[in-house]
Amino acid sequence: MTIEMMIPLLVLATPVALVALALRFVRQQTEARYRTLLQLADKGVDLPLTVLAEQHQPHADRRRGLVLLCGGIGLMLSLLVLPVQSDEGQHLADLWGLGLLPIMLGLGYLANWWLDQRAGDMRGT
Repeated sequence: MTIEMMIPLLVLATPVALVALALRFVRQQTEARYRTLLQLADKGVDLPLTVLAEQHQPHADRRRGLVLLCGGIGLMLSLLVLPVQSDEGQHLADLWGLGLLPIMLGLGYLANWWLDQRAGDMRGT
């Protein structure tokens, strides 16, 4: 493999590795939580339903949406600005559309957050 092929591979593998590490951390936290709950249940402690329910952060969708939206815009801009060209004449700027996926995901999270806010207003909470 040449260095020209390894750099894009490294650039694309880095976010995948970061997401894999984050998912592994979340899984380990969940497993530790359930292990603790099982130990308490084995001792005969009555567990309230609030302990068993997953914790939902009230503005998690808004935060995820904004992070994905800004990340997608940053990816698009960095691909457009970097002056990298392959031997075949292809520019890295031709890949600017890769930023559309996180932008659309971010807009989806923001729409979900907005709809949840409206549903809460209609319920009177």
